[in-house]
Amino acid sequence: MAFRIAGLDPEAFLELAYLSDGELADRGIIRRISSGSGFPCRVTLAEVPAGEAALLMNYEHQPAGTPFRASHAIFVREGAGQRFDRIDEVPELFRTRLLSIRAFDAEGMMVEADVVDGKETEAAIERFFAAPATDYLHIHYAKPGCFAARVDRA
Repeated sequence: MAFRIAGLDPEAFLELAYLSDGELADRGIIRRISSGSGFPCRVTLAEVPAGEAALLMNYEHQPAGTPFRASHAIFVREGAGQRFDRIDEVPELFRTRLLSIRAFDAEGMMVEADVVDGKETEAAIERFFAAPATDYLHIHYAKPGCFAARVDRA
């Protein structure tokens, strides 16, 4: 079964690169310098390279008007331009992490969830999409609980 994983739209974050630390703080955003590990960009779905700036912010990843409405902290590479958007391809970053995958129906209600080794991402996606009630998936980095990406049927 074909699936599509896409990072967040970079347009939503481009203007933030031009803001001072104080202006970012006014919006509840913190600029951090990446150590090369632990700074996963939600646009590129790759680690922010060491020495580059990442913006740490709250992001509403599940805007559904249900009890599962949710937001959490995410990193976005400052000035990230090219978003990850692929069919039947899992970002390498996911393969090195423990992932929480949550299946939602068309109304935004959770219908299933599981924790998987990132090396098993394709099999988990296939299993979740085999259920007719599943409309889309959210992948989270299981340990910190942060939203990583949305998965749709392709």
